[in-house]
Amino acid sequence: MDVETTGLQIPVQKESWKTVLILAFQSLGVVYGDLSISPLYVYKSTFAEDIEHSDTNEEIYGVLSVVFWTLTLVPLLKYVFLVLKADDNREGGTFALYSLLCRHVRVSPLPNSHLTDEELSSYEKHSSDPAPITCGSRLKAALERHIGLQKCLLVLALIGASMVIGDGILTPALSVFSAVSGVELAMSNEHHQYIEVPLVCIILISLFALQHYGTHKVGFLFAPIIMMWLLCISALGLYNIFHWNRNVYKALCPYYMYKFFKKTRRDGWMSLGGVLLCITEAMFADLGHFSQLSIKIAFTSLVYPSLVLAYMGQAAYLSQHHDIRHDYQVGFYVSVPEKLRWPILAVAVLAAVVGSQAIITGTFSIIKQCSALGCFPRIKIVHTSSKIHGQIYIPEINWILMLLCLAVTIGFRDTKRLGNASGLAVITVMLVTTCLMCLVIVLCWHQSIFLAICFLLLFGTIEAIFFSASLIKFLEGAWVPIVLAFILMTLMYSWHYGTLKKYEFDVANKIPVNWLLSLGPSLGIVRVRGIGLIHTELTSGIPVIFSHFVTNLPAFHQVLVFVCVKSLPVPHVKKEERFLVGHIGPRQYRLYRCIARYGYRDVQKDDLEFEDDLVLTIAEFIQTGKAALNDSDGNWLREDENMAVVGTPSTRAGKIQMRRGEIGDDDDAPELKPPVRQARKRVRFAIPESQQMDLRACEELRELMEAREAGVAHILGHSYVRSKKRSSLLKKLVIDYGYEVLRRNCRTPTYALSLPNASTLEVGMVYHV
Repeated sequence: MDVETTGLQIPVQKESWKTVLILAFQSLGVVYGDLSISPLYVYKSTFAEDIEHSDTNEEIYGVLSVVFWTLTLVPLLKYVFLVLKADDNREGGTFALYSLLCRHVRVSPLPNSHLTDEELSSYEKHSSDPAPITCGSRLKAALERHIGLQKCLLVLALIGASMVIGDGILTPALSVFSAVSGVELAMSNEHHQYIEVPLVCIILISLFALQHYGTHKVGFLFAPIIMMWLLCISALGLYNIFHWNRNVYKALCPYYMYKFFKKTRRDGWMSLGGVLLCITEAMFADLGHFSQLSIKIAFTSLVYPSLVLAYMGQAAYLSQHHDIRHDYQVGFYVSVPEKLRWPILAVAVLAAVVGSQAIITGTFSIIKQCSALGCFPRIKIVHTSSKIHGQIYIPEINWILMLLCLAVTIGFRDTKRLGNASGLAVITVMLVTTCLMCLVIVLCWHQSIFLAICFLLLFGTIEAIFFSASLIKFLEGAWVPIVLAFILMTLMYSWHYGTLKKYEFDVANKIPVNWLLSLGPSLGIVRVRGIGLIHTELTSGIPVIFSHFVTNLPAFHQVLVFVCVKSLPVPHVKKEERFLVGHIGPRQYRLYRCIARYGYRDVQKDDLEFEDDLVLTIAEFIQTGKAALNDSDGNWLREDENMAVVGTPSTRAGKIQMRRGEIGDDDDAPELKPPVRQARKRVRFAIPESQQMDLRACEELRELMEAREAGVAHILGHSYVRSKKRSSLLKKLVIDYGYEVLRRNCRTPTYALSLPNASTLEVGMVYHV
């Protein structure tokens, strides 16, 4: 296959310390917002019912010891020093690990993969292939060979994604509820709930209602708010330590954990459901543009010490106040001096909003990843900022999240059951991450399987204990994330299964290229001026829907392009590697195939920009000689032997003369303009006077320009998927009632591809799968 890359690999420049420190400061508001507000509800959830604060202080010292070592082992050791190294080109989260594994094992969640996809620079692997006799190579071969193992890997990733979405519902409610719980100290216990719940609902409605504006205008305040909050809780911690109990540091010894569990036994184990709220998965899911070093500096120098001081300060206060027995009295605000409670309450509410915003943004991000990889129905994605990466808004998801968030807030009305629900969601995502990390250690890092087993035994055991303590509270709120995850899993897997079966139908019924070529250059119909873009999921062959056009329509466009817009299991695809272009048949047929490749975090362009880039790409393909498809005997080469990578217009120089926003002086040069319907920009081509271009290439390029001038039409199929009569009952339920209902109620392909309605032709077709 003739593959050329027009762009050059740009070496990664080492970041200066100034840049690293600025990124570390900015990461406070994006990465650590959720983790930083955990002191608001950890002790309150831990002492809810399972254990009581006695005069011996063994319970409070034991809980402090468990919290300290949980913070040290899981966020610090596991995530900051190990899991962060497994980022997917600076993208984190469950699906980032899954896409990383897919590339190394050559397993794709999407069926329309192409041989040249692995040539992308973003497919770069961390090290050389492992030795052929290692356990890692056997595991890799097993995953590549057995479809059942591939499905298990996908289901594992979907479980993690479902729980992250569930956490996006529960954490905002828990955070805001805990932040405003300080009002309970200013009024009687009988009346504060009538103030708290409406106030929480108002804050949550305001938070979700403002999502469509984006956070780029106020995002600069997020880091200062979280930094102010961390400094407040660390200062309060130091005050309480020196004022109430300077010996509280002794509780950091693991011996106090042993005494705690020896005394409390089953109650102590059940209380771990509240302790696990001191950790979160969001710090790995929201990496964005932050480097590993900046995230490590922010956590080790500010977040981790501040949280430890905050928990120690609360423990020091409680160790000298044994009259506090109830969960609402063991909350965060009881250890705050009375004169500072209202200012701290204001800062806490702001910090809770910032932390909730980070979770909501992370939920939007993972839903976009799932949709791009074919595991979620088509949705409307609005990019609220053209400068800041990852600032997206999904209207339908936003309002569903708001309604569910309000439902759990009004339904539970306390942080105890909200904490139980949120804790199970968080720990499930961590267990999924641990399992995927074991595979990354063996398959991607090519380390010993013994090292992966040690990783699994250490962190898997810790998380399994927390998971069991959360699961035992199923009837006390933990059922919510399980129900949400089951619904989301059913939805996502039904969509993925239906999409896969639809593609298999296309492959099985595609038209042979030889049949098309037998019709001659005119295809047996009249060829009129214009460009016809036929959208298909196929990367080779002719879709069956095209045969209906050829046999039923009297005329068709003089230039036909079979367009496949596909997402790859990589975060980003460089512009110079975006398009893969080739001829279908000899050049006089004027048939092309163009594969537009995007990463799961890339922004797909609107219709005019995409049309311009597509035509410019084909023009360069013709001009640069990559379209020379005949061998020495004049025979046409196979389609997959002449596809070539062609850069987008922004990466070209000197090849094709372009003018955006103005017309050049050369009036004799053929001109190419977008349709008059939106004259926001005009693109002009000028055929360069070069002896290297033969007459056939010049004629082909001139016809392309004339066709572009006449206009572009988009042709795609409107599919109706039905299961076969002999299908099993489960398959009929999934296809006829699951996938088909989702297809009817999700965004149409024309909307997802940003196609103009005025120049779009849809043809209905029934798929029996």
